[in-house]
Amino acid sequence: MATTILAVETHEAMALKIFGIRLWGAGNDEDDDIVDPLKYAVTSFEVIGEDKDLKKALENASLLKSEEDRPVSGSLGLLAKARNDRERLVAALFSKARYDGVVDISIDGRSLDSLEPDAVFDGPQPVAVTITIHPGQEFRLGDIVLKGDAADIRGADFGLIAGGDASSDAVLRAEAGIVRALREEGRPLAHVVSRTIVADHPTATLDVTFDVAAGPIADYGPTTVDGTELVDREFTVYMTGLKQGTRYSPQEIDDTRNRLLGLEVFSSVAINQAEELDAAGQIPMDVRVSERKMRYFGAGATFSNTEGAGIEGYWGHRNLFGRAEKLRISGSISRIGDTTEIGDLNYNAGVMFEKPGVIGPVSKFFANAKVVSDHPDAYDRFSVKASTGLTYELTKQQTVSGEITVDYSDIEDVLNPDGKKYLLVSLPLQYVYDSRDNKLNPTSGFRALAYAEPTYDTLNGNAFVKLKGEGSTYYGLDSNNKFVLAGRVAIGSILGASLDEVPADRRFYAGGGGSVRGYAYQGIGPHTDGKPTGGLSYAETSIEMRYQVTEKIGIVPFVDAGTVSTTQFPNFSSVKVGAGVGVRYLTPFGPLRVDVAVPLNPEPGDPRYGIYAGVGQSF
Repeated sequence: MATTILAVETHEAMALKIFGIRLWGAGNDEDDDIVDPLKYAVTSFEVIGEDKDLKKALENASLLKSEEDRPVSGSLGLLAKARNDRERLVAALFSKARYDGVVDISIDGRSLDSLEPDAVFDGPQPVAVTITIHPGQEFRLGDIVLKGDAADIRGADFGLIAGGDASSDAVLRAEAGIVRALREEGRPLAHVVSRTIVADHPTATLDVTFDVAAGPIADYGPTTVDGTELVDREFTVYMTGLKQGTRYSPQEIDDTRNRLLGLEVFSSVAINQAEELDAAGQIPMDVRVSERKMRYFGAGATFSNTEGAGIEGYWGHRNLFGRAEKLRISGSISRIGDTTEIGDLNYNAGVMFEKPGVIGPVSKFFANAKVVSDHPDAYDRFSVKASTGLTYELTKQQTVSGEITVDYSDIEDVLNPDGKKYLLVSLPLQYVYDSRDNKLNPTSGFRALAYAEPTYDTLNGNAFVKLKGEGSTYYGLDSNNKFVLAGRVAIGSILGASLDEVPADRRFYAGGGGSVRGYAYQGIGPHTDGKPTGGLSYAETSIEMRYQVTEKIGIVPFVDAGTVSTTQFPNFSSVKVGAGVGVRYLTPFGPLRVDVAVPLNPEPGDPRYGIYAGVGQSF
């Protein structure tokens, strides 16, 4: 099952938005501030030729086109917008390697170039605007010359090769890459001294010359922070991790910015270096931040036709003691509609505390307490659980964590029909390697997880170890990543105890929205008297083809498979397979997801289909 969350944050002027759509509250209606509003309409937007992708790119670049429902400030406003639009369209042509293109804009039937600077459009509104674009030919790269400290750099390593992509985007990307390569040597002042670009129209080639100065190798100087009010400034300096006297690194600066944003107390972070070295030969660093609202509250919802609906509420503080300490209090109720008995609903209440930077900027201390009363098909459970631990980033891609957990629970299941009490002390340990390009919607990279949880049951004298491994990979099949192949595998085993000695909530299950779609939650695996018992081992795999139909809409056909065994290792004697298709709607906080799946080899009691809605890709 997946979760859809509606978050509402407190502001001075209260307003409510769902997925960026304002429902009520104070707005920012820019049209109210327009002096002498003048309406216009783009009656024609023509791109000569049959290149549909080029036309779409030009339409996206045109503010006249995209904002034609918004009036301008009088005739001068329309003239200024038209001139600005022509520059934007020419730049868009350059970004497509069209260096001899022509953009013609006419207002009220008159060419922009023939209009007087103070032309007045006082006729009927909306004023007609036409845009005609002759894209011209597509240029390719010609002669490539790298001078100065870049003389020994291979232009081909940065895409600068005769006959190659001559778009302005590619040229600027190569320039930035060359400067970045020099800065990665510890040279903060590396820069392009001059850039000479010559478009040869008869040959449709673009000659490029860069003169680059590397500058000296230097260490970090002092770091200053501006913009902090509620967050402790010295703590912010500490969390940058930019230690004075260590070698300058642009990658470390990127990591610093991401780390500061990850504290969730800043809405923006800009890290700027000085334009010259100080008297000690070091490069001073300046960090400018903007703080967020520190308190927030919100509500959430879950839905599955096989598991019922759920609601959630939470309140949080992002900066409890002034050093980005997080406190979050939450509660939820689920299985609404799946049961008519109030006592059979699932209840969950918890409190979470996090404190970053306890043993270095890349570390985080956490503590949680949770009370749960839930009633899935496999068991009825009441649990009180507390845990505390630490996470630490070994590298940008690698994270380790360890914690100690104490869990008192009273569980009734088909193997323990009279109920059984447990007091578990466990030490969960986890390692994660994550090289995905985007955590919310990856198109490349790999994620792997290794998990071990040794546990001792102090009330019953049993000990066992829960082991789990997961891996997922993502591969774009085309240059624009419209087609992304995604795969996932997971396997787990419990060693040291028999099935009935392991608490029912610690056993392995499969089926449902986060597992094998098309089957009921916990529906896959061994059953006794019609109820799932869970297992000592499991294995799952999924494969998806993620097709981006438009910038916002995606279609995802998928196949899932999984098995649960009572033995310590999966025996694959009964593998269940589900298949279906999903729809994705991209938002800034991740894709909104709706999946529909059917079981391909169901047994009596399995659902005919499953529907799952939530935020984020399935894996």
